[in-house]
Amino acid sequence: MNTDARRHDIDWLRVIAIAILIVYHSVVSFQPWAWTIAFIQSENSLEWLWILMELVNIWRIPLLFFVSGMGVCFAMRRRDWRALYFDRLRRIFLPLAFGSLVIVPLHFVVYQSYTDQTIAYWPSMGHLWFLGNITAYVILCLPVFHYFQKSPENAFIDLLKRLLKSPLGLAIIAIPFIIEALVISPEYFSMYAGTLHGFFIGLLAFFFGFCFVSIGETFFTLVQKHKLWLFLIALFLYFIRLFVFGLEAVPVWLISIESMLWLYAIFGYAYGYLNQPSALLGYLSPAVYPIYIVHMFFQYLSTSYILKLDMPAVLQLVLIIVFTLLLSWLSYELIIKRVKYLRPLFGLSYK
Repeated sequence: MNTDARRHDIDWLRVIAIAILIVYHSVVSFQPWAWTIAFIQSENSLEWLWILMELVNIWRIPLLFFVSGMGVCFAMRRRDWRALYFDRLRRIFLPLAFGSLVIVPLHFVVYQSYTDQTIAYWPSMGHLWFLGNITAYVILCLPVFHYFQKSPENAFIDLLKRLLKSPLGLAIIAIPFIIEALVISPEYFSMYAGTLHGFFIGLLAFFFGFCFVSIGETFFTLVQKHKLWLFLIALFLYFIRLFVFGLEAVPVWLISIESMLWLYAIFGYAYGYLNQPSALLGYLSPAVYPIYIVHMFFQYLSTSYILKLDMPAVLQLVLIIVFTLLLSWLSYELIIKRVKYLRPLFGLSYK
């Protein structure tokens, strides 16, 4: 096994997760409660779309945290922990600080203008809260990860390897996530931003993401082998959530189990079908981070104009998604990646 080989499936999952995030944020504007979380709200709701959003909502953010932990593991194979620490500060904390001071306030200005509020400067992490969590996780976990790197045959990693020789190991690994949900007991499982639940489920996902990569192909081989059953059981639990509970008042432990099953299935299918290079992935992989940082500004800007047009709500939603992606991509392609001193502010290297 070549431990330095590029894992294209993980790169693809990062791209796909950000694409889902952009679609999700666009759909929020067509929900009757959008204004409660400071989203521009359409007068015409598309509440039926939330049935689909609730399917992805319980795993889309944990997926990003898993992938981030995996990325740290790959990065530690190329540099020592000190170099990694300063690299992550540069690639995560610097964009977080810049985005909180400059990018996020821009979409708040659009919101204030659209809702006829007094225009005010309002620094905030906003949608970049994810980067704040990752910064904390790196600081908290790096000593442990360094130990794992120096002592790859330690008891915990050895236990993990033995557990993941059978599907039962997947159930055991899900237990900390179930305990987290029961102890924190979030009112809404998918409320991650700025919550204890979001912090701790992210920390667990980040930690295990690192561990899954550090033990080689064991985890990925297992979930690939059982991916169909993992998917079918996850889908069954979603139908229970939908038809038995009506997506309301579902026990958090049940949602946690469903979430983990979706994640296992996603990693299994990605490992089986996406772990191959492509020119498109080579382009999208560096682009997706800057696009994530700027997309909310362009989404709010697009929404503020498109909602004023006389057309069906579904067409408005499609146009918002298209223009958000297009304008975010153009800002990356024409400005961010070409201006040397802007690049580090969006997580890119100077070159």
